[in-house]
Amino acid sequence: MAAAAAASISLSLHLRLRPPLPPPRSPPRHAAAFLLPIPSPLPQRLRVAPGRAPPPTWRPDVRARAGSTIGAPPALARPGGAVETDRLPSDVRDRAMEAVDHFGGRVTIGDVASRAGLQLAQAERALQALAADTEGFLEVSEDGEVLYVFPKDYRTKLAGKSFRMKIEPLVDKAKEVGAYLVRVSFGTALIASILLVYTTIIAILSSSSSDDDSRGRRRRSYGSTIIIPTDMFWYLDADYYRRRRVEKENGMNFIESVFSFVFGDGDPNDGLEEKRWKMIGQYISSNGGVVTAEELAPFLDVPPPSEESKDDESFILPVLLRFQGHPEVDEQGNILYRFPSLQRTASSKSGRIREYVGTKWSAMFGEVEKYLEEKPWTFSKANASEKAMVAGLGGLNLFGVIILGNLLKQMTVTPGGLISFAAQLYPLLQIYAGSFFAIPLFRWFLLRKTNNDIRKRNKAREQRAQELLSPDSSLRRKLLSARDMAERKVITPEDIVYTTEKDMLEQDYEVKEWERRFKELESE
Repeated sequence: MAAAAAASISLSLHLRLRPPLPPPRSPPRHAAAFLLPIPSPLPQRLRVAPGRAPPPTWRPDVRARAGSTIGAPPALARPGGAVETDRLPSDVRDRAMEAVDHFGGRVTIGDVASRAGLQLAQAERALQALAADTEGFLEVSEDGEVLYVFPKDYRTKLAGKSFRMKIEPLVDKAKEVGAYLVRVSFGTALIASILLVYTTIIAILSSSSSDDDSRGRRRRSYGSTIIIPTDMFWYLDADYYRRRRVEKENGMNFIESVFSFVFGDGDPNDGLEEKRWKMIGQYISSNGGVVTAEELAPFLDVPPPSEESKDDESFILPVLLRFQGHPEVDEQGNILYRFPSLQRTASSKSGRIREYVGTKWSAMFGEVEKYLEEKPWTFSKANASEKAMVAGLGGLNLFGVIILGNLLKQMTVTPGGLISFAAQLYPLLQIYAGSFFAIPLFRWFLLRKTNNDIRKRNKAREQRAQELLSPDSSLRRKLLSARDMAERKVITPEDIVYTTEKDMLEQDYEVKEWERRFKELESE
């Protein structure tokens, strides 16, 4: 009968990683891409003495270094030795690598997702690709958690394989040069337009008079008229770039300021979404994976606090989707949000869970950004004198185009030479002169509305952050409940029971040795 009881509680050590793990843990699906199935031995059963803790209830029967095809059918080999990382978006790859470096090369998916602000699926795919290309390997803890471990020189290995990473700096440099040429070309076009317009006006006036003295006076007038435009070529001075490097902090060069006046200087909040999700991911992780909606509101686009919006927590849905969180209700009926994947980490760098709320928390972590702040758009980064010069030259060009149009209409003889050339380009000159002021005027009205919306969003987020600094009794209890439910599991090397770094035979030997020792303990 005792034998029957022992047999009834016997446990199997044979369990693959790909099928579901024993409840309540879910299978480490992120390991599936690296673990290649091979024929497994017959299940080995051990008896567990009553009163003793059972041994680990599974044993991986698969071994393959990440990216390797050891033990796999030939059909599973990557065709052509493709570089998996080249299939990732550049920003996802770079953010994942930055997170790997931050945690010292040993990470969980939650570490990378929280640090880089990536979706869990993106973080998983990035880690799989990086491990496949850099001889990284997997470690599995006794709870079934999967870690990705990378060699110290993984960046060097990846750069040696990836053609895309080699040419990206050249492409980026070409883009910078191209963008600069566009800016310079637009500013140069203003000078060229002024020269062409006023030179053509002088030519028309000169050809319409038969008086030599008057023609001479007009030639002298022509020389005095174009002296200002020709002086605009001072920027071609051989020492121009050296001087501008010294004067850069006082403004941009004149040619660049023309483009800046018309089109602006780009989005000042470029990369805001990346920053937003990084702040949210790191906040959740540092607070043990359990937070309230009020804590994440300062990082999201939310309405100002009011009675109508007090119970509306729909803004939390994008966070739940990105980091695979779910709501939980505490004993007091408060809704909290748990993110299991961000509760497990391979590094203790993140520090202890923040146990305090309100002003005390603010004093302890004063360096932490309390809310996401958007930057307002500026009309132009050019200084006042540069903008005044650009506007003046634009007005001079527009006035000249209008005069030239009237003169061309009054001509009775078919023009030739320079006048004919200017007449053919006149529609383009009109478009350039008109858009020179139409585009900035439209931008000015648009920026007023855009900046007004930015101010409202910043104010709403700041008010939400202020509520956390001085929470009322209800919110304080909710925050403390979230801290009580927080859980942060640091997976240490001692927790690892399986790694793809070792050979299959070596791990088989370790398992058999463990079984032998367990039998000795059982027989005592």
